[in-house]
Amino acid sequence: MVLMKEFRVVMPLTLEEYQIAQMYMVMKMQQENTAGTEGVEVLENRPFEDDEFGKGQYTLKLYRLQSKAPLWLTTFAPADALVMQEEAWNSYPRCKSVIQCPYFTKFRLTIETIHKADNGQSENVHGLSKNELAAREVEVLDIASTASDYWSYIIGRNNIDFSTFQSARTGRGPLLEGWQNSCDPVMTAYKLVTIDAPYWGFGSRLEQALMVGERALFLESHRNSFAWIDEWFGLTVEVMRELEQQSDTSLNEKFGRQCLVES
Repeated sequence: MVLMKEFRVVMPLTLEEYQIAQMYMVMKMQQENTAGTEGVEVLENRPFEDDEFGKGQYTLKLYRLQSKAPLWLTTFAPADALVMQEEAWNSYPRCKSVIQCPYFTKFRLTIETIHKADNGQSENVHGLSKNELAAREVEVLDIASTASDYWSYIIGRNNIDFSTFQSARTGRGPLLEGWQNSCDPVMTAYKLVTIDAPYWGFGSRLEQALMVGERALFLESHRNSFAWIDEWFGLTVEVMRELEQQSDTSLNEKFGRQCLVES
C-alpha cells in the first residue's frame, strides 16, 4: 500500500528568508550528524536546468544513518542495506527529493515541496487528482509545539522554548498559541510525502515508520531553521553556496573521499 501525506509547516519568515534558512539548516545539521562511519556524503552538488523544473540546484547524497533505523529493521537487514541515496532538485520555491535504497530496490520515498507566502490554508497546491486527494492525509506541524515522541528522540531535538524565544537580530518571537494566524511575515512549506515499500511481511510497517520519521525530521529541521535565525539572517544565496561547497568538502573528507561538487 502506498502511503501519501501532506505536511504543512508554517514559519515566521518571508519566502526569501526561508530559502537562506533552509540552506543553512541543511548544512549545519549534516555537519552535526556526520561522524565516524555515519552521516552524509555528497556525491554531486551542481546547477541544473530541465523542462520540468527550469533552473535550480541538483544534489546527489548518500545517508549512512544506521543507528537511527528502527530496531526491528536492523534485526534482518545488514548495515549496508540501511544506506539511503537521495536525489534532489531544488528549484525554489519548488523542490523535489527522491530517496531510494540500493538493497531494497523496489522502495521509493518522494518528497515534493511547494513554498507559499501564506499560513497553511491553501488547498491542493500540488495539483492532485480526485483519487489522490481522497488518499491524501493532511497534518499542520507547529514548530512551537513541546510534544515529543520516540522519533523526536531518535532524530534529536533542540531545547529552545519558542514561547519565550526572541530573535536578537529581528525581534521575532515569542511564538504563543495561535501565532500562525497573527504573525507577519509568514510562509508555509507544503510537503507531500509518498512512500512505497511493496514488500510482503514488513513493507507496510516500514512505510508507517518512515512517515513518522519524516514528520519528526520536518519538525526538528524547521525548529532549527527558526532557532538559528540570528546565525543566518542577512546572508545571501551566493554566500550560502560558497559555504555549502566548503561544507560538502568537509563532509566527504570525514569519509576519506573527495567532493565531486561543481561551483
